[in-house]
Amino acid sequence: MPTKKEIVKFWRNKATDDRITAKALLKSKRYSACLFFVHIYLEKMLKALVVEKTGKPAPFVHDLLDLANIAKIKLSEEQKEMLREINTFNIRARYDNYKSDFCKRATKNYTIKHFELANKLYLWLGKKFIPTKK
Repeated sequence: MPTKKEIVKFWRNKATDDRITAKALLKSKRYSACLFFVHIYLEKMLKALVVEKTGKPAPFVHDLLDLANIAKIKLSEEQKEMLREINTFNIRARYDNYKSDFCKRATKNYTIKHFELANKLYLWLGKKFIPTKK
């Protein structure tokens, strides 16, 4: 049975991997896929924080605001609004009937903007973890 520390590390490592994937997708101009991975890597960072803060397994929840609440992360109104927008990248990227509209919205400029905002959130969330002793 993995320890809480190992589970947190797992989620953080997966978030980092998905962040690298999002960056590669942006570089290759696969904008809607990039935005999907933006959501995924923030979700995994928040799940790591949920595990660390609660000591419980990460829930089967994809809503970033719900995960932040479970982890008791205090967000500014601006951060809440960013997460609301990024939440839309999850559903719309997965279901065909939403893909067309989402792809139209996922322009180069829109994607770069949200990729950069997500990176700021990712780094900010990284500071919310309990420092590890070396």
